[in-house]
Amino acid sequence: MEKFFASCPRGLEALLAEDLVAAGVSDLKPIPGGVHFVADWPTCYRANLHSRIATRILWRVAHGRYAKEDDIYRLALETAWPTWFDFGQTIRVDVIGVKSPLKSLEFITLRIKDAICDRFRADTGKRPSVDTREPEVRMHGFITADECTLYIDTSGAPLYQRGLRQKTVEAPLKENVAAGILRLSGWQPGTPLLDPMCGSGTFLLEAAQMALNIAPGAGRDFGFQRLKNFQLAVWKDLLDSAMDAEKPAAKAQIYGSDISPVAVRATLANLDRAGLLPAVTLSTGDLLEIDAPANYGNSPGIMVANPPYGERLSEQDELAAFYPLLGGALKRNFAGWNCYLLSADLRLPKLMRLTPSKKTPLYNGAIECRLFEFKMVAGSNRK
Repeated sequence: MEKFFASCPRGLEALLAEDLVAAGVSDLKPIPGGVHFVADWPTCYRANLHSRIATRILWRVAHGRYAKEDDIYRLALETAWPTWFDFGQTIRVDVIGVKSPLKSLEFITLRIKDAICDRFRADTGKRPSVDTREPEVRMHGFITADECTLYIDTSGAPLYQRGLRQKTVEAPLKENVAAGILRLSGWQPGTPLLDPMCGSGTFLLEAAQMALNIAPGAGRDFGFQRLKNFQLAVWKDLLDSAMDAEKPAAKAQIYGSDISPVAVRATLANLDRAGLLPAVTLSTGDLLEIDAPANYGNSPGIMVANPPYGERLSEQDELAAFYPLLGGALKRNFAGWNCYLLSADLRLPKLMRLTPSKKTPLYNGAIECRLFEFKMVAGSNRK
């Protein structure tokens, strides 16, 4: 059994733990920003393949206390890097520090990289090259006030990069944040879902994958595939099982629209490239004017949206005028629906003149946001 750490956007740790349990993990410990867990390699592969919430899954290879930079260099030098990958592979090192007394994380990053290369030179007579853009093997250092932990990245590129979205519009939502919002909303395939500000289609891509039971990692590769201990037969079995469980693309009561024809075209291209277009109904329309999808029968639908946040003062003024109109449109056209809006603008509920039934803190990248839940009834929703 090995020790791992799965990172995720802040606010989604409980959902990440659910993903890991579904992958077969029984020994786990959630902390802010991720989950520590113990598992075998097949479980690590399965978690990379199936978790919609994880950002990276890191394999812990060294841990020790330190007082100065040389202690971290020594820890990295004593770690058996050549047993796990080859000197011919390119590397990258990233370091995060929390309450560390050391002055420069860049210098620590350089020292760890030097130690890895020095260990290779001592063991093999050759050293790996650095590639900061597309390295074959990534290492991560995590430094607290007096401890350093070294990891090898089993994911490679971040797991929210599903390999589906090619065309993007401004400020795209991270895929694992979108998947987390869908889960927090309680949406299940078969329930009508609408994203009326679809942008490049992130919510729709995630929902369609969920509806068709497509593993989020089925269309990409992973860091663990480039390690010497990679178990190819095990991985092929896991991938085959995931492919066998997929459903054929078919209409799935998932709806998307945007006021921008450019955004709708980008969404259409992304869905088409991913083979998911049959599952989604797309249209161009203004959220303030569109009706809820008519064929949802007696079951209430779920709306998810990531409206603009307004970083400049002029945009803030525009949003202050837009939000009351949005509140009116939701009351008028979406009675019976549960609406979820992700925003970094904490004025949103007050200006919409709606009282949220829930406010969940979430991060989209470095931006602190709130996921506001509004349960729409006809007439005013203010307490």
